[in-house]
Amino acid sequence: MSEIVPPEVRPKPAVPAKPSHVALPSRSALLGYIGIDTIIEQMRKKTMKTGFDFNIMVVGQSGLGKSTLVNTLFKSQVSRRSTGWSRDEKIPKTVEIKSVSHVIEEGGVKMKLTVIDTPGFGDQINNENCWEPISKYINEQYEKFLKEEVNIARKKRIPDTRVHCCLYFISPTGHTLRQLDTEFMKHLSRVVNIIPIIAKSDTLTLDEKTEFKQRVRKELEACGIECYPQKEFDEDMEDKSDNDKIREAMPFAVVGSDKEYQANGKRILGRKTAWGVVEVENPNHCEFSLLRDFMIRSHLQDLKEVTHNIHYETYRAKRLNDNGGLHPISSGQDTQESNLTFCMDTPCLCE
Repeated sequence: MSEIVPPEVRPKPAVPAKPSHVALPSRSALLGYIGIDTIIEQMRKKTMKTGFDFNIMVVGQSGLGKSTLVNTLFKSQVSRRSTGWSRDEKIPKTVEIKSVSHVIEEGGVKMKLTVIDTPGFGDQINNENCWEPISKYINEQYEKFLKEEVNIARKKRIPDTRVHCCLYFISPTGHTLRQLDTEFMKHLSRVVNIIPIIAKSDTLTLDEKTEFKQRVRKELEACGIECYPQKEFDEDMEDKSDNDKIREAMPFAVVGSDKEYQANGKRILGRKTAWGVVEVENPNHCEFSLLRDFMIRSHLQDLKEVTHNIHYETYRAKRLNDNGGLHPISSGQDTQESNLTFCMDTPCLCE
């Protein structure tokens, strides 16, 4: 009896197949060196001259180490609290949006980093709809970019204030997500790239941390919340493989510190405890290095592209469809920037 060979299972194509009558371009053999491979170097030089923008938002209750973690990520005092915050500052009665920008340079590459803080979030007795000011701010930045795009005399380089990444800080309770956590991520994951992290994870034992991470992943899945990187945006099998590892590691259990200590003959960033030093960049102690490598060293450009090609385009299409298109704005017309302090009780801006 002949052996039955099962049919070959092929992966579903990511994009529709081209019509049969469309001929694919043939690959011609070059007779000599042209130099098309130098385009990468040309792009690198141009980027080094102009630099680029990266806007990161931090959201979470007070006391979870948001400012410290951002300073640790970029190894400099870039958070709002590092540049003029007073310890006498009281917790605001409403959710406020405050930002601070810095130009940081490494290896000749300049990056304008803007850190957007949300003091007052989750700190009230009644936190109902406290994500609305944040959602409104994110959409305002899309609107500002859209208006610049439809200008008759458009700027050569449109200032980009859109939020590329939102770090959401989860309290290390070891139990479950709060309703506020799930409601925030459910509403905001539609408009911005959310990366959930467990703050101050050194307060949990290894077993508690593992169980808490698994519980959080199950809750996010049950609520239909898809954090960055979203599965639907995986471009190929290599992307899917890399991103699956990231998704399995979420939420990142991190520890932040901008203080240095001596350990094993070298200076390290860490948190000193009664039983030793928690090394921030040691993967055996926490997942800070995994978060940093993912967010900055491998996916920073993708965060910007998903913001532009997915979230902004979704907003742009809806905005143009709802209003029948935007009329071009003349170069002489001044646009008034809104106040960045929002009311909790009403969806409008404070004047």
